[in-house]
Amino acid sequence: MLEKEVERKLIQPIRNMGGLCLKFETPGYTGVPDRIVLLPGERLVFVETKQRGKKERARQVLVQEIIRKLGFTVFSSIDTPAKVAQVVEYCRKAVNEE
Repeated sequence: MLEKEVERKLIQPIRNMGGLCLKFETPGYTGVPDRIVLLPGERLVFVETKQRGKKERARQVLVQEIIRKLGFTVFSSIDTPAKVAQVVEYCRKAVNEE
């Protein structure tokens, strides 16, 4: 499964729960996760999507740890429909806690 296919499977369910799944690019700061998920209730989740079987580069792992230390949720190596479903379920629970 290509990375763009993984991203497509993530976008619609997030929209259906009233959120946004934005492509996230940060010029001048490499290694930031591909997607930033904005959910109702001021909730924010970062998601690193990958082509099936691909892994994060060392810089991506480092940045993900920095983001986690700041208290944000980061999902790594999302490369299958099953992993997308885990992210969506986490987001659904977060929205329902509101």
